[in-house]
Amino acid sequence: MPKMSIDALVDGGKASSGPPIGPALGPTGVQLAKVISEINTKTAEFKGIKVPVTIIVDTDTKTFEIKVKTPMCSALLLKELGVKGSGKPNSEKCGNVTLDQVCKIARIKRNDITAVSFENAVRTVLGTANSAGITVDGKSAKEMSDMIKSGEIKVKE
Repeated sequence: MPKMSIDALVDGGKASSGPPIGPALGPTGVQLAKVISEINTKTAEFKGIKVPVTIIVDTDTKTFEIKVKTPMCSALLLKELGVKGSGKPNSEKCGNVTLDQVCKIARIKRNDITAVSFENAVRTVLGTANSAGITVDGKSAKEMSDMIKSGEIKVKE
Protein backbone atom coordinates (compact mmCIF):
# COMPACT_ATOMS: atom_id res chain seq x y z
CA MET A 1 0.00 0.00 0.00
CA PRO A 2 1.98 3.00 -1.28
CA LYS A 3 1.70 6.20 0.67
CA MET A 4 2.38 9.66 -0.62
CA SER A 5 3.24 12.67 1.50
CA ILE A 6 2.58 16.28 0.49
CA ASP A 7 3.89 19.24 2.47
CA ALA A 8 2.18 22.60 2.09
CA LEU A 9 2.08 26.01 3.73
CA VAL A 10 -1.54 27.18 4.00
CA ASP A 11 -3.36 30.17 5.47
CA GLY A 12 -4.89 29.06 8.77
CA GLY A 13 -8.54 28.12 8.23
CA LYS A 14 -8.43 29.23 4.58
CA ALA A 15 -6.90 26.40 2.57
CA SER A 16 -8.27 26.08 -0.95
CA SER A 17 -8.23 23.58 -3.77
CA GLY A 18 -5.81 25.77 -5.69
CA PRO A 19 -2.02 25.46 -5.58
CA PRO A 20 -0.18 23.93 -3.82
CA ILE A 21 -2.76 21.41 -2.57
CA GLY A 22 -5.10 20.87 -5.54
CA PRO A 23 -2.51 20.07 -8.22
CA ALA A 24 -0.58 17.80 -5.84
CA LEU A 25 -3.65 15.82 -4.73
CA GLY A 26 -5.47 15.67 -8.08
CA PRO A 27 -3.70 12.54 -9.35
CA THR A 28 -4.17 10.67 -6.05
CA GLY A 29 -7.94 10.28 -6.40
CA VAL A 30 -8.80 11.44 -2.85
CA GLN A 31 -11.81 13.68 -2.35
CA LEU A 32 -10.23 17.13 -2.45
CA ALA A 33 -13.19 18.83 -0.74
CA LYS A 34 -12.85 16.54 2.30
CA VAL A 35 -9.10 17.17 2.53
CA ILE A 36 -9.58 20.95 2.33
CA SER A 37 -12.39 20.86 4.89
CA GLU A 38 -10.29 18.88 7.37
CA ILE A 39 -7.27 21.16 6.89
CA ASN A 40 -9.44 24.23 7.49
CA THR A 41 -10.96 22.70 10.62
CA LYS A 42 -7.57 21.74 12.04
CA THR A 43 -5.94 25.12 11.25
CA ALA A 44 -8.86 27.37 12.24
CA GLU A 45 -7.16 28.48 15.46
CA PHE A 46 -4.29 29.94 13.41
CA LYS A 47 -6.36 32.34 11.26
CA GLY A 48 -4.18 34.96 9.62
CA ILE A 49 -0.99 32.87 9.93
CA LYS A 50 0.71 30.55 7.45
CA VAL A 51 0.58 27.01 8.85
CA PRO A 52 2.70 24.07 7.65
CA VAL A 53 0.65 20.93 7.01
CA THR A 54 1.50 17.45 5.80
CA ILE A 55 -1.07 15.44 3.90
CA ILE A 56 -0.41 11.69 3.89
CA VAL A 57 -2.39 9.87 1.22
CA ASP A 58 -2.78 6.11 0.86
CA THR A 59 -3.06 5.85 -2.92
CA ASP A 60 -4.59 2.36 -2.80
CA THR A 61 -7.45 3.05 -0.39
CA LYS A 62 -7.77 6.77 -1.25
CA THR A 63 -7.68 7.66 2.43
CA PHE A 64 -5.71 10.52 3.92
CA GLU A 65 -4.33 11.87 7.16
CA ILE A 66 -3.61 15.52 7.95
CA LYS A 67 -0.76 16.51 10.25
CA VAL A 68 -0.65 20.15 11.31
CA LYS A 69 2.61 21.62 12.53
CA THR A 70 2.93 24.81 14.53
CA PRO A 71 3.39 28.06 12.62
CA MET A 72 6.79 29.71 12.49
CA CYS A 73 7.88 31.51 15.63
CA SER A 74 8.11 34.85 13.82
CA ALA A 75 4.51 34.51 12.58
CA LEU A 76 3.27 33.83 16.13
CA LEU A 77 5.18 36.84 17.47
CA LEU A 78 3.87 39.15 14.75
CA LYS A 79 0.33 37.88 15.34
CA GLU A 80 0.68 38.77 19.03
CA LEU A 81 1.60 42.28 17.94
CA GLY A 82 -0.90 42.53 15.12
CA VAL A 83 1.72 44.05 12.80
CA LYS A 84 4.10 43.11 10.03
CA GLY A 85 7.80 42.78 10.80
CA SER A 86 10.37 45.54 10.71
CA GLY A 87 12.29 45.95 7.47
CA LYS A 88 15.24 47.21 9.52
CA PRO A 89 15.11 45.26 12.81
CA ASN A 90 18.40 46.68 14.13
CA SER A 91 17.29 50.31 13.87
CA GLU A 92 13.48 50.27 13.62
CA LYS A 93 11.46 48.29 16.15
CA CYS A 94 8.02 47.15 15.04
CA GLY A 95 6.53 46.57 18.47
CA ASN A 96 6.79 45.36 22.02
CA VAL A 97 5.53 42.09 23.54
CA THR A 98 5.50 40.96 27.14
CA LEU A 99 7.63 38.15 28.52
CA ASP A 100 4.36 36.30 29.21
CA GLN A 101 3.55 36.43 25.49
CA VAL A 102 7.02 35.09 24.67
CA CYS A 103 6.52 32.25 27.18
CA LYS A 104 3.11 31.47 25.61
CA ILE A 105 4.75 31.13 22.19
CA ALA A 106 7.55 29.00 23.67
CA ARG A 107 4.88 26.65 25.05
CA ILE A 108 3.20 26.42 21.64
CA LYS A 109 6.53 25.73 19.91
CA ARG A 110 7.98 23.53 22.70
CA ASN A 111 7.85 20.28 20.71
CA ASP A 112 9.40 21.90 17.65
CA ILE A 113 12.25 23.68 19.40
CA THR A 114 15.25 21.48 20.17
CA ALA A 115 15.97 23.26 23.45
CA VAL A 116 16.67 21.03 26.45
CA SER A 117 14.91 23.31 28.95
CA PHE A 118 11.90 25.61 28.81
CA GLU A 119 14.22 28.49 29.68
CA ASN A 120 16.23 27.78 26.52
CA ALA A 121 13.02 27.52 24.48
CA VAL A 122 12.07 31.00 25.71
CA ARG A 123 15.53 32.25 24.77
CA THR A 124 15.07 30.77 21.29
CA VAL A 125 11.81 32.71 20.87
CA LEU A 126 13.62 35.82 22.13
CA GLY A 127 16.23 35.31 19.42
CA THR A 128 13.47 35.34 16.81
CA ALA A 129 11.99 38.48 18.40
CA ASN A 130 15.38 40.14 18.16
CA SER A 131 15.66 39.23 14.46
CA ALA A 132 12.16 40.57 13.78
CA GLY A 133 12.76 43.91 15.50
CA ILE A 134 10.53 43.22 18.49
CA THR A 135 11.27 44.43 22.03
CA VAL A 136 10.18 42.56 25.15
CA ASP A 137 8.83 44.48 28.14
CA GLY A 138 10.53 47.59 26.73
CA LYS A 139 13.97 45.97 26.55
CA SER A 140 15.82 44.51 23.60
CA ALA A 141 15.12 40.81 23.17
CA LYS A 142 18.86 40.11 23.45
CA GLU A 143 19.04 41.95 26.78
CA MET A 144 16.04 39.98 28.05
CA SER A 145 17.68 36.72 26.92
CA ASP A 146 20.89 37.62 28.74
CA MET A 147 18.90 38.39 31.91
CA ILE A 148 17.23 34.96 31.75
CA LYS A 149 20.56 33.23 31.11
CA SER A 150 22.18 34.94 34.10
CA GLY A 151 19.26 33.99 36.38
CA GLU A 152 18.21 37.59 36.93
CA ILE A 153 14.79 36.73 35.46
CA LYS A 154 13.09 33.38 36.03
CA VAL A 155 10.58 31.90 33.59
CA LYS A 156 8.01 29.28 34.51
CA GLU A 157 6.90 26.50 32.25
